[in-house]
Amino acid sequence: MSKKIKFGNRVIGKGEPLYFIADIGANHDGSLEKAYQLIELAKEAGADAAKFQNFQASKIVSKVGFENLGSQLSHQASWKKSVYEVYEDASLSWDWTPLLKAKCKEVGIDFFTSAYDFESIEEVDPYVDLYKIGSGDITWIEILEYTAKKGKPILIATGASEMTDVVRAMNAIEAITDDVVLMQCNTNYTVDKDKFKYVNLNVLKKFAQRFPNAILGLSDHTFGHATVLGAVALGATVIEKHFTDSNENEGPDHKFAMNPQTWREMVDNANEVYYALGDGIKKIEENEKKSFVVQRRCLRATANFDADHIITEHDLEPLRPIPEDGLAPYQLKDILGKKLTSSIKRGEHITKNHFE
Repeated sequence: MSKKIKFGNRVIGKGEPLYFIADIGANHDGSLEKAYQLIELAKEAGADAAKFQNFQASKIVSKVGFENLGSQLSHQASWKKSVYEVYEDASLSWDWTPLLKAKCKEVGIDFFTSAYDFESIEEVDPYVDLYKIGSGDITWIEILEYTAKKGKPILIATGASEMTDVVRAMNAIEAITDDVVLMQCNTNYTVDKDKFKYVNLNVLKKFAQRFPNAILGLSDHTFGHATVLGAVALGATVIEKHFTDSNENEGPDHKFAMNPQTWREMVDNANEVYYALGDGIKKIEENEKKSFVVQRRCLRATANFDADHIITEHDLEPLRPIPEDGLAPYQLKDILGKKLTSSIKRGEHITKNHFE
């Protein structure tokens, strides 16, 4: 039986509907009203959850450390403020947590967060049913264990990691809970157009083999949703993408985030792929049963034959349609040389009832 996990009022896993997480992150731009608006827009666009991030700048980044780098790297190179200042601006007030939770409940969407330090975990714990651990903390075993001991499902992203990092983290988490969503991720927040060649969705196959009890997911930062469709085809049932109201906004995550229109397209297209995958059992599907009748051939008489006629291979030909009691062409060999017990007219289909 496939693994299932309860997320609030939802059940996720193979055979259950896909679960889409709108990572609002810092895209609220410091405005609680903007955060409310994004929650509403995410729900309307088809998201199942709105995810935020809880951190304190001093407990997630070293001001001295980033200053000593000499320059801001990767996506941070385009930031107009220092790394430390950007994290300070993006830090959520803990007072927001019950308000965001209430807003999510009001619109009918799950609320949860990534909490990046022990104090933040304690502050948000009464308000969340699950936790997301970002890729950057995959080697911080203490925070993984601390989060897992809260007794709630864990989603863990694996960007900028090797399999040894993933195994180490999963061993720590699975020693405490087996309610884990393991998410393939490429940690690149630039707007480079060639990011697709680094997403490496086939890693999901390795995850499925190495961690059979984990549910697969994708945490993605590419443009559009091609990667989402591929991940779903490879078994992912939990999808996380950044969400914004407009890609024209200023801020670290707006440019590559999904907006309400592209999010809806992603949800609709991903569901089409998901349902198209089916259960893997080859069968005549319910919507094919009428086509089965009109397109398959059955054995029909080439002339009028009376009772006692001995059937030869020239007496029957395969023609459409096939009624329920019709005989398929491959069954001809089973009735050659048999004697008819009743007459049959040209064009009529032959059945087992025509023989003794």
